[in-house]
Amino acid sequence: MAALLGPGGTGGTDDGGGSAVTTAPTGLVGGWSGGVSGAGSLRRMARAITSNRKATAGTALLALFILIGLFPGVIAHDDPSAQVYARSLGPSGAHLLGTTAFGQDLFAQVIYGTRPVLLIAFGAGLGATFLATLIGVAAAYLGGAWDGVLNLITDVLLVIPAFPLLIVIASYLHGAGTGVMIAVIICVSWSYTARQLRAQARSLRNREFLEAARVRGERSLYIIAVEIIPTMTSLLVAAFLTNALYAVLFSSSLQFIGLGNPEVVSWGTMLYWAENSEAFQTGQALWILIPGLCIVALGAAFALLNYAFDEIGNPALRPVRSMRGNRVKRPK
Repeated sequence: MAALLGPGGTGGTDDGGGSAVTTAPTGLVGGWSGGVSGAGSLRRMARAITSNRKATAGTALLALFILIGLFPGVIAHDDPSAQVYARSLGPSGAHLLGTTAFGQDLFAQVIYGTRPVLLIAFGAGLGATFLATLIGVAAAYLGGAWDGVLNLITDVLLVIPAFPLLIVIASYLHGAGTGVMIAVIICVSWSYTARQLRAQARSLRNREFLEAARVRGERSLYIIAVEIIPTMTSLLVAAFLTNALYAVLFSSSLQFIGLGNPEVVSWGTMLYWAENSEAFQTGQALWILIPGLCIVALGAAFALLNYAFDEIGNPALRPVRSMRGNRVKRPK
C-alpha cells in the first residue's frame, strides 16, 4: 500500500531531526542527477509507462474518464438536472440506468458528473503539488529562518488529521462550488508532499551543478526553478498522482455528507441525494452503486499509476517473471 498511503509512492523515514529522508527512485526517469533535463525525463517516463502493465492500465482508465469529462454531451443526450421524467424508473432503452426519485436521468448524471470530479482531482492535485514544491524546495535551499518558519507550518499541518480539518473548513463554506472545494483541499493536503520535497532538495543543495550555478551568479529563484525542480520530475509526478487520488476521495466524502453544493451534478452529490432518498430501501440500488463504482474506478486509475511508478523506480517491487522463454539453448 506504499503507493496509495505514502505521498508520491516513495519510501521515507525520519532522520531524527524533523525531516523525512526520502529514498528517491533511480530507474524512473534517469535518476536524480542534475544533468537530467525536464524534457528528457518526460520522454523516459513515457517509455516507462508503456512498458509497465499497471501504468498502461491506469493511463487507459484515466484517459477514458478524461474523454467522458471532455465530451459528456456526445455520450448522454439528456439534461442531468431536468426533473421531467417518470420517477424511480428501472433501466430501459430510454434510460439506461433508470431515473432518480426526482425524475432525473441517472445515466446523464453519471456522465455529466465526471467533469467536476476530474476538475477537483487535477485542480487540487496540481495546486497541492505546486504549493508543496514552492514551500518545500524553497525552505530547503534558502535555509535559516525561512527553513525554520516554513518547516514549522508544515509540522503543524502534519499533526492535524486532514479529513476532520476539511470537515471543519467546509462546514463554514456550506454549499461551496467546485473552485472553493479545490482551494479547501489544497490548503490541507500540501504538507506531506512539501516534507518529502524538502528532504530531497536538502540532499541536492551541495551538489556540484548547484555550486556551479551559484558561482555563475545565478539568483536563488533561477536555481530553484531551473536547476533543482527539473531533477525531481518523477517525484513530482508521483506526488501529483497521490494528491489527485486523495482529492477525489476527500471531495466525494464531503459532498456525500452534504458539505458541497448539492445543486452541482457530481458523483458525490449523487450519493448525497440517493442517501437522502433512501435509494436502497426503495429498490434504486443503481443510484448508489454506479457513482460509487465510478469513484473507485477513478481512484484505481491514479493508484495503478502510482504503484507502477513504485515498480519502475524500485526493481525490488517488480513482479518476478518467468525466465523459461528467455533461456538460450546451448549448441549440441
